[in-house]
Amino acid sequence: MIRVTFLGTSGAVPTVERAPSALYLNREGDEFLFDCGEGTQRQMMRFGTGFGISHLFVTHLHGDHVLGIPGLIQSLDFNDREEPLAIHGPPGSKRHLTDLVHAAGHDPGFPVTVHEVRPGAVALSREEYEVRTFATEHRTSSVGYALVEADRKGRFDREKAEQELDIPPGPAYGKLHDGQTVELDDGRVIDPAQVVGPARPGRKVVYTGDTRPVDATVEAAENADLLVHDATFLDEASDRARQTAHSTAVEAAQIAQRAGAKRLALTHLSSRYAGRARKLEREAGEAFDGEVWFPDDGDEVDVPFPDADADADTDA
Repeated sequence: MIRVTFLGTSGAVPTVERAPSALYLNREGDEFLFDCGEGTQRQMMRFGTGFGISHLFVTHLHGDHVLGIPGLIQSLDFNDREEPLAIHGPPGSKRHLTDLVHAAGHDPGFPVTVHEVRPGAVALSREEYEVRTFATEHRTSSVGYALVEADRKGRFDREKAEQELDIPPGPAYGKLHDGQTVELDDGRVIDPAQVVGPARPGRKVVYTGDTRPVDATVEAAENADLLVHDATFLDEASDRARQTAHSTAVEAAQIAQRAGAKRLALTHLSSRYAGRARKLEREAGEAFDGEVWFPDDGDEVDVPFPDADADADTDA
């Protein structure tokens, strides 16, 4: 399961309905936070994500993306946290992020490490997935993040194994599915390619933070299952979007369309549009063929495998 919870979807300042930027992601029990605007710890309590995050990925150092860090760190400490927390930020951010960790003279009683990550790097590497960085364009040093899963094994054709090749059920099935050649009792040698299909893609979730529409996002979000993109303004304010280095909803949709993303979640709503998020949805929907919406704070979305429907019909 990948589950994304939108903790904060407002622009530079909070509104009654929306908190500053923060996104929680749970991938099979690995819990991450992307940006940490003011009040994020309360949003985590309010919407039931818990505080089990192991990594915090910061896109840039503007206050609406980082001012929640001191409170979160201190709350984790007051709850007797012992597990380490790693914070990742763009080039030039380490000193400032470290200052936020130790704000008001507080020294957490659990390990906190701060890492700078350049665009085009791997911020976190695991056997099953990576969190990669990509270049964004804002008014300060910034990066976006893409959680990219490794390819999965191809489907095992049990019907062919049993009926066409007469392979007895048992350990041979598992070995073949793992890519091992198997010799049967009758002397036949079975190659995995005879019963295992091509590798299947994993999932991809991309989060831009604040940015102008850029080619690097198109590349990072190619065939993404979910793209979360800055959509601060309506198209009528495109000049303002350029001046402030943000994107309009239409520009976000055009990026998603070029990338071939399946779903687009708009975020970072300017306070001038309080209560008008649906209008941004409609504008974006005219430029993007996939599903597009502007989440409310607290909304959750599950990200299935690209072939989830087919998986429901197979034993492998």
